[in-house]
Amino acid sequence: MNLVSGASSISQVRAGKTKRVSSYDRSGGNKDFYTLLPHSKIEICNIKGSGYIRHIWMTMTPNGPFDIQFLPRKIIVRMFWDNESSPSVEVPIGDFFGMGHGITKNYTSAFLMMSPEDGKAFNCFFPMPFASGARIEIESEAENEVKFYFYVNYEEHDAIPEDELRFHAKWSRQCPTDGISDKDIDNAEYEFGGKNTTGEGNYVILEAEGKGHYVGCNFNVHNLRATREWNWYGEGDDMIFIDGEHWPPSLHGTGTEDYFNTAWCPQQEVCTPYHGIILGGGPNWGGKISTYRYHILDPIIFEKSIKVTIEHGHNNHRCDDISSTAYWYQTEPHKEFERILPLKDRLPVPDILPFNDDTINKVFSHANP
Repeated sequence: MNLVSGASSISQVRAGKTKRVSSYDRSGGNKDFYTLLPHSKIEICNIKGSGYIRHIWMTMTPNGPFDIQFLPRKIIVRMFWDNESSPSVEVPIGDFFGMGHGITKNYTSAFLMMSPEDGKAFNCFFPMPFASGARIEIESEAENEVKFYFYVNYEEHDAIPEDELRFHAKWSRQCPTDGISDKDIDNAEYEFGGKNTTGEGNYVILEAEGKGHYVGCNFNVHNLRATREWNWYGEGDDMIFIDGEHWPPSLHGTGTEDYFNTAWCPQQEVCTPYHGIILGGGPNWGGKISTYRYHILDPIIFEKSIKVTIEHGHNNHRCDDISSTAYWYQTEPHKEFERILPLKDRLPVPDILPFNDDTINKVFSHANP
């Protein structure tokens, strides 16, 4: 459904019953939050029967005078459909709601958004069907208690159509990506040289098996290269392999910014319904970048499998910190996710100014302890 068709059907009769699960104070008081204890899991939602989750709102804050840095990377959200034992969603909470780097920022897209204050109100409007139950679990790896507020708004139905696919989301990170050294090489050769005729070594956004359609991703880059040379991070082509096809895939792109529907090495921040740049990076494209592309009007269909990849720099030359969250719908059972990275490997690396070799060494020792 797009924004126009959603508005045009608003007056039509609808089936089902509207329900909500929230963190409201069951005593009638004002303690309208759950407490996430350090290094604990809590089930916030366990819906029986059939229906659709229509909207999720969440926010959180330290429960006390603490400053929990990178809190959005320390909290994990998992979702399970139809009594499955393996989650269909497993993502750090900030990344799930559209932005990486363990930070929040106001932005708006059609289905995901972070709202004031300072992007700390998380909203998701992806429809999430279920036939025999929906369960949401939150895990905290924060070092202090966290106040956690939420709404899960859903529709209860007697049954849902058999052809309804299940919603999935998966987080990935590679820090640093497996590139080449920029020492003793001409900068033009480093940025633009060589040929990639296989797709091997590309950063993998999603690899799934089954029948379904990919509906997009958010994509986060921390440019770890300290140089005064041309330092554009985004010369990599997107390559999406459908149903086991070989290179060149039927969906082969022309550059990172092109896949995200922008152009000419952009840094201007912009948010549209289906693509945007939430963080544009710093001087010479240094620092942290966050962007998104949602295939709502143009989902990418697969019958047996899909592998969504993108080069990290042309010919996979660059060694940056890349993370992403992929969103898709598919039949069950899904390919079981590999275990999510431990906390120490999820946390962002430090910023790398000023530019010098000592700082770079500290960054890479942090990323690879």
